[in-house]
Amino acid sequence: MKGIIFDFNGTLYWDSQLHYDAWREFSKILRGTAFSDEEMRDKMFGHTNADIIEYAIGKKPSEEMVEKYAKEKESLYRKRCLLDRESFKLAPGAVRFLDFLKENNIPRTIATMSEWDNVEFYIKEFNLAKWFDLDKIVYSNGKIPGKPAPDIFLIAAERLGLEPKDCVVVEDAIAGIKSAQSAGIGKILAIASLEPIEFYKQIDCVDTIIKNFDELDRAIFDCQLSRS
Repeated sequence: MKGIIFDFNGTLYWDSQLHYDAWREFSKILRGTAFSDEEMRDKMFGHTNADIIEYAIGKKPSEEMVEKYAKEKESLYRKRCLLDRESFKLAPGAVRFLDFLKENNIPRTIATMSEWDNVEFYIKEFNLAKWFDLDKIVYSNGKIPGKPAPDIFLIAAERLGLEPKDCVVVEDAIAGIKSAQSAGIGKILAIASLEPIEFYKQIDCVDTIIKNFDELDRAIFDCQLSRS
């Protein structure tokens, strides 16, 4: 493999429970009942705010509704992040792995369905500029279809100057895994940040399952090629 693309939420930053809590609260507002665990898995993770709101209300929402609820939900989410200081850090082993990628000049970027307000928040709080070219980060800009559409990973691979087949994707969500598969990604790694390892064993396109980034095999990368 020549490069790597990271999902962010639930992958580099283990914040899935915070999103669970925020969307459960807002799904009650939108439809009167909270999302079930299955709905959260299938309809929330990896999807855009517009997609989630559309699913909740059963029809295409107005731009005003999307903007209002998305801003309220994400503001609540960011406040919860800052309040949970003990967990407000990059995933276990992530810093060591990102340092390895940087030291070996391995192309890397982030492909997230988070909107810019959250991405900007992550860049500042986690000092992502230390490891990533910020111009190469792909995020939900209102034009890119949400996962499981392949677009976000195709764009990310293009920004790295690589073919999708030469890239590794690290994901935690079903929608993201399906997106990577549809994009023709060469190797898909699932990280069990919230779901148990057994959850991913039934997904045929997942090549490897890890519990933290220290378990990610560095030998999958052609470091000599990356330095050239």
